[in-house]
Amino acid sequence: MASEISFAGIFAISATAACFAEFCTLPLDTAKVRLQLQKRAGSGEGAGVSKYRGLLGTVATIAKEEGLLALWKGIIPGLHRQCIYGGLRIGLYEPVKAFFVGSYYVGYVSLFSKVFAALVTGAIAIAVANPTDLVKVRLQAEGKAGSPRRYDGAFDAYYTIVKQEGLAALWTGIVPNIARNAIINAAELASYDHLKEIILKLPGFTDNVLTHLLAGLGAGFFAVSIGSPVDVGMKSKITSSKRSP
Repeated sequence: MASEISFAGIFAISATAACFAEFCTLPLDTAKVRLQLQKRAGSGEGAGVSKYRGLLGTVATIAKEEGLLALWKGIIPGLHRQCIYGGLRIGLYEPVKAFFVGSYYVGYVSLFSKVFAALVTGAIAIAVANPTDLVKVRLQAEGKAGSPRRYDGAFDAYYTIVKQEGLAALWTGIVPNIARNAIINAAELASYDHLKEIILKLPGFTDNVLTHLLAGLGAGFFAVSIGSPVDVGMKSKITSSKRSP
């Protein structure tokens, strides 16, 4: 059934919610990026003792060595990303799903149609937002204060990348990024949509906060489980550049 809220309304609500979530979860995401890059570097020759150990240990190490605010490195491009990606992937989901099944169709929509619609919207959204994702991860990957820094903030990073590497460099890693985000979006939105329908058929459940919370928890589990393997390769790809750090 088509949503009564306009595309602009859904975009604004989704972007706002995604930005709030980004601010709250960025420290963990920064720690995840450092752990992924450490594992990649540690597989080469001359690997020493690991600097970061575990997710919470990495958070503590970054805060101790670089200051608490370092956990929010990349927050500006992160918010840029969520405004664009978060707004588009959710805002486009219902229109794209309606396009596949028919705008006037009322009734059961197959899981395949939901997955396919979410794959398409996830791919479109990240194709537009890839420059913000690139800058976010590069800023997160930078080490402690005193070490060589390539960028003085998000906007300097956008400018420097274009100047030194060319405009196309902003779409570095676009193929694995589309793969990752389309898959995660499909796992998340399609499972959320489908789980909510299943929950609403259970006795005692109505379309309320509890139902959305349960569907969201299930969707998050599927998204992380399915998207994590692609995530590792994608982070390594988009942090590479023509210059050495």
